[in-house]
Amino acid sequence: MVKAVAVLNSREGVSGTIYFTEEEDGSTKVTGSVSGLKPGLHGFHVHALGDTTNGCMSTGPHFNPQSKEHGAPEDENRHAGDLGNVTVGEDGTVNITIVDKQIPLTGPYSIIGRAVVVHADPDDLGKGGHELSKSTGNAGGRVACGIIGLQG
Repeated sequence: MVKAVAVLNSREGVSGTIYFTEEEDGSTKVTGSVSGLKPGLHGFHVHALGDTTNGCMSTGPHFNPQSKEHGAPEDENRHAGDLGNVTVGEDGTVNITIVDKQIPLTGPYSIIGRAVVVHADPDDLGKGGHELSKSTGNAGGRVACGIIGLQG
């Protein structure tokens, strides 16, 4: 079983650890927690690049190996890295459990070496009518990120 981890950091005091486990059915289970966020919905995505030389801004666009439009996790037409929103409680913390079939840890579309990003605002899942809806979900700034690396 292949496992990976991303340690999230930011200049705004947001921190957390996200774990990835490739399951036998080919799906990837994403678990972990993030703290220091404002309460409410926040876009949660895998971005194309594992580059944090310019903070979260250098992680590139959403991971999208099949050149699709931005969408919800359950949509057929979506970026592989579109994991929707996480809901942060009043204490500024969110516990995450997501299972997804488009973010493998092995093979040609592996997310190892890419980045996970938490956004400042809710992801409109490509349905908001904003000019950024079909590319970013209009999810706002990048408040925390971490590079996805293999775990022993």
